[in-house]
Amino acid sequence: MFLSLFQSNASAAVAFLLGLVIGITVHEASHATSAYLLGDDTAYRDGRVTLNPISHLDLLGSLMLLMAGFGWGRPTPVVPSKLRGGVFGSVAVALAGPVSNFLIVVFCAVLYLLPPFRDQAGYLFILVVMVAFTNALLFIFNLIPIPPLDGSKVIFPFLPRALDGFVDFMNQYGPMILLGLILVSFLTNLPIFSILLAPVRPLLTILGLPVVF
Repeated sequence: MFLSLFQSNASAAVAFLLGLVIGITVHEASHATSAYLLGDDTAYRDGRVTLNPISHLDLLGSLMLLMAGFGWGRPTPVVPSKLRGGVFGSVAVALAGPVSNFLIVVFCAVLYLLPPFRDQAGYLFILVVMVAFTNALLFIFNLIPIPPLDGSKVIFPFLPRALDGFVDFMNQYGPMILLGLILVSFLTNLPIFSILLAPVRPLLTILGLPVVF
């Protein structure tokens, strides 16, 4: 996706990457900040309560961003036992990341109301649309309930005890399942993530933003 986008529209590709860097940085910083405010200073001591992208970007994940337009940041360290609010504290920290991406989309929607950002021939239009699109992707993607994504940390604590075995299985094998889905999606062109990320389009439309993909 990224290479084809770069070949057809270099400005859009650069804006796409910028949107991902902004989104990942704010996402992880929000996890760290919310954890710190709720009593866990682990991420704070690790230098993660910052908007400096260097503190949040993962080397391999960043290389994947450049090569494929898909990547990840360094996981934010959180010690649930240090958080105030019990299970709700952990859920709040997990939600902080996706919510921050949603707020970036809302901010882009506000900018899009201004004339300089509505000129489809200008770079500001490309920038606001691509930053909104990438952060909408991050918002929906991170709410998928497969570990280590935030959606699992929001939903799993409220599942009945009868599903403890399922939760343990997913916590152990979830990352491999997620990686497997990504590989199968890329290698076979099965619309796995087209289905999982389907809410991105209506989200952008509801907020009055153009859909670029």
